[in-house]
Amino acid sequence: MEYIFDTKSLTMSVLVTPSMSNFNGVMHGGELLKMLDQVAYACATRYCGVGVVTLSVESVIFKHPIPIGSFITFLASINYTGRTSCEVGIKVISENIKDKYVTHCNSCYFTMVAVENGKTVPMPQLEPQTPLEKQRYQKALERRKARLNK
Repeated sequence: MEYIFDTKSLTMSVLVTPSMSNFNGVMHGGELLKMLDQVAYACATRYCGVGVVTLSVESVIFKHPIPIGSFITFLASINYTGRTSCEVGIKVISENIKDKYVTHCNSCYFTMVAVENGKTVPMPQLEPQTPLEKQRYQKALERRKARLNK
């Protein structure tokens, strides 16, 4: 059986364990940020084929606490590419596996820069195909323009 990877997206799931929690019994925000960075790295590296570094993180809003024992899923996609960078959008879904419900906990955007041997290298240009990819590309372009105008 052959499996073809979609190099423009990545799905990763993790069980939230006590070692990831704060004193309130929910996932520590720093742990979530660390995982978000790892997901952004994996998604961008898979897409461009070289290592990447984090340039910026935008719109990290902790909408809902994530209790210990939750199953969290990161849905990541390459939304936009520049000359040497790309935007990775990540949506975090928390699943209560006992009571069988899901919650959208977080969405954010990472800008990742392609680096090889300590120098930036060109990022393969994204060519959005589907209506969703085109919408994500346009929204990412708007975010980029807003950042550059600040």
